Amino acid sequence: MAQERMTGSSVWNIPNGLTLGRLLLIPVFLYFLYSQLPVFEVLALGIFSLAAFTDAVDGYIARSRRQTTRFGQFMDPVADKILVMSALVPLVGFGDLPAVPVIVILAREFLVTGLRILAVGEGMVIPASHLGKAKTVSQVALVLVVLGERYFGLGPGGIALRQAFLYLALALALASGGEYFWRARALFNPG
Repeated sequence: MAQERMTGSSVWNIPNGLTLGRLLLIPVFLYFLYSQLPVFEVLALGIFSLAAFTDAVDGYIARSRRQTTRFGQFMDPVADKILVMSALVPLVGFGDLPAVPVIVILAREFLVTGLRILAVGEGMVIPASHLGKAKTVSQVALVLVVLGERYFGLGPGGIALRQAFLYLALALALASGGEYFWRARALFNPG
């Protein structure tokens, strides 16, 4: 069990519970997202908002109470990626988002995850960056804007707002992905 601990905290703590809760909210979110009743569509927006909020809360609690664990460091970004993917893919299917930018955003997630796995195999840790965190916030904001526009209508500026958030999320995905590969460039140098 000492292998699991980083700051003397058990793997079973509030931050990790919130991360697991975020994962458990994903199928509930998807159920409501795909339902045809308007009240369920509003619930989908609320559940996604709650799940996204747990990301900020679990990180704050983990740092402030020194409950950071390897499990949390692994599972928290995975839960974030699954949450965002579970929203973006259906929104493409519904015609609310274009496929190509979303595919680029999702490809970045797979590439950076693969890079981090490769780095760990070489004994190198690539911690999350501020740009990477901004990328996640932009993706969550994009989903919230699209769901808000879809269910409540945001008036004539709604389409422009959706486009602005889409291209912000795309730009931050590319920039943060580039940053991760730059920081890990030693992995690709021969010798």
